[in-house]
Amino acid sequence: MSTPTLNRVDVLLPVVGGDTPVPLVDGRTVPYANLDYAASAPALESVAARVTEVLPLYASVHRGAGYLSQVSTALYETSRQTIARFVGARDEDVAVIVRNTTDALNLLAGCVPGAVLVLDCEHHANLLPWVQTTGGDDRRATVLTSGPTAAATLELLREELARTPYALVTVTGASNVTGESLPLAELVALTHEAGARLLIDGAQLVPHRPFSLVDSGVDYVAFSGHKTYAPFGAGALVGRRDWLDQGRPYLAGGGAVRDVRTDRTLWQPAPARHEAGSPNVLGAVALAAACEELAALPAGALVAHEHALRERLTDGLSGIAGVRVLRLWPDSVDPVGVVSFTVGEDDPGLVAAYLSAEWGIGVRDGRFCAHPLLARLGVTGGALRASVGVGTPVEAVDRLIDALHAWTTEGPRARYAVVDGCWAVEDDPRPGVHGIDALAATAAAGCGPVVED
Repeated sequence: MSTPTLNRVDVLLPVVGGDTPVPLVDGRTVPYANLDYAASAPALESVAARVTEVLPLYASVHRGAGYLSQVSTALYETSRQTIARFVGARDEDVAVIVRNTTDALNLLAGCVPGAVLVLDCEHHANLLPWVQTTGGDDRRATVLTSGPTAAATLELLREELARTPYALVTVTGASNVTGESLPLAELVALTHEAGARLLIDGAQLVPHRPFSLVDSGVDYVAFSGHKTYAPFGAGALVGRRDWLDQGRPYLAGGGAVRDVRTDRTLWQPAPARHEAGSPNVLGAVALAAACEELAALPAGALVAHEHALRERLTDGLSGIAGVRVLRLWPDSVDPVGVVSFTVGEDDPGLVAAYLSAEWGIGVRDGRFCAHPLLARLGVTGGALRASVGVGTPVEAVDRLIDALHAWTTEGPRARYAVVDGCWAVEDDPRPGVHGIDALAATAAAGCGPVVED
């Protein structure tokens, strides 16, 4: 096996660590092939540079009269405007800065003034908040079983909305398992015809496709900085103001209130209503910088780059005996660069460990925080997922295909064992890893099978 080299010419935007060398068990060092963008995308180099630039200006936000406090407050509020503009917010919309998509969806779950309709194929972040918040005897959340095709799923949604009144329909913008989506225009039309609002979980959509609230008619979108090339702890919920102005404050604390007495509290309207405590100004600046960088790409460049990578990946996988690419809706068009697959009956965790130790490739294995969907697809034991983005070179995809060919024809060269639920190399010689006992300690610290994206 030759040592791969990284060709940055075919990278759409440079990312931090894009050429990071990693050791293999045979003693060689190769550039890390990061095919796990769907979990957390690396920071754009321009985003990291922006954070470094503003860090000396960091001070309290909304709470100080000093010059740096004024500058930090201006940076925070300008970032909010940039983030809202990136997703095509309407003039009357509000953008709440949150930690991530999960945070945004839990926030909105406390503001919806009625029943919620959600599909069974959602990421847990867009399933559990609705079920838990509206559970018990007064159950207000309905989990609808999606159909075998996108068209069938739309019809099921239409029938359910005609049968029962709902305040909100919430749907993934792109599956974190298959990259597929339902047609947005039809979703908006059938939801609004029923008098409901539509929320899009944009965690996998916003970083990979142009999206606009005003053009699409979608009512709310939630997305994460750590999937949008700004892994500095910020995300956003953007959408119609009235529910957010009237809903239960997400956190009780300073900054979210107008006046507090011992017998009553007067709350601020959104967004301050839901941003109690000191805000993450650096995270907001980072997310805004990423939004600006993505928005500045030539028209069609993002889609073309990702389409080429996904097509190369799926074509390569289809040529490997025993590999099954998972599909949710065969009639879905324009999937994003997220591809999940199985390799015969082989344990996904073992294959992932092999790809890392012997090829320097990072992929995801497990059930991807989408347990009902994986069960429906018949892979309750989990699968492998490869995902790409603006910093993915073609070489990374080609290396994965070569590695899987070698796995199916030759098998692994190293010996592997399960340690506290994680597959690991026995007597691992790589620097910083001192045999299986050290790996066991690492697993005990948090790499066990319950840790998923």
